[in-house]
Amino acid sequence: MSLARRKRDRILAAQTIIAAQTIHASVAIVRGAALAPAAALSPAAGANSSPADRAASQITLRLTHDLRRLKEIRSIDKKIAAKCEMLPEYKAWVDGIMGADAGVGTGLAADVVPTYMVWLLDTGGYMPALDVAEFLLRHRVEMPKRYARDVPTIVVELIADAAAKTQNAGQSFDPAVLDTADNLTAGFDIHDEVRAKLLKAIGIEQLRKAEDMPAENSRIVLESTLVHLREAQRLNDRVGVKDRIKRAEKLLAAVTPPPVDTNTEQSGTAA
Repeated sequence: MSLARRKRDRILAAQTIIAAQTIHASVAIVRGAALAPAAALSPAAGANSSPADRAASQITLRLTHDLRRLKEIRSIDKKIAAKCEMLPEYKAWVDGIMGADAGVGTGLAADVVPTYMVWLLDTGGYMPALDVAEFLLRHRVEMPKRYARDVPTIVVELIADAAAKTQNAGQSFDPAVLDTADNLTAGFDIHDEVRAKLLKAIGIEQLRKAEDMPAENSRIVLESTLVHLREAQRLNDRVGVKDRIKRAEKLLAAVTPPPVDTNTEQSGTAA
């Protein structure tokens, strides 16, 4: 996609949302208006429509085509490869929508931003996906019905599953991604089993960090490790963290100074 086209799509996306806000305001103050907001916000592709409306219609057609293409692909790896090819075609549009910072509109065009977030998660673009997720959560955007889950659940589950896959292969998963996902979704109602998977992943990375650093400096990290692993265990007793909890407790005990016997000190002072 050329720089000129990216700039055009960004501008038109923003104009679409701004126009939608204007229509909402107009409908709100006109009693008995014949035009309902949902209809007013639907992208029009007619000859008399604005460039922003036509752009919304084009992005809708693109998404429809790409979803149909993905549905025809059976291989997960090939689906991911296809999404990697598709994502750049939507970036300028999503940047424009997020830049306008006024929601995502309605109709199929409104599905573009949440779909873009999921595709980023599927292809390993975790931090950009979390930026989009923050926008969606702030504007209380619902996921398209085909996902059957809300934004915070999708974010936590997809990142936790990706972390588990990486960690099970003996590799480290970016702790910043895990912490950002946890902090971003902390106030949302998510199934305990889903949250537990994320907390487990955070605890594993913290335990790995504690084991790699000098023992005398690891106490705070180990304490945080146990907080996350114990909470994961509490939320789901089958999450599989018992051995790691024992390991963290053993390491913490080794670096925790023994309690001072105040009775002995007082006796010595009196003598």
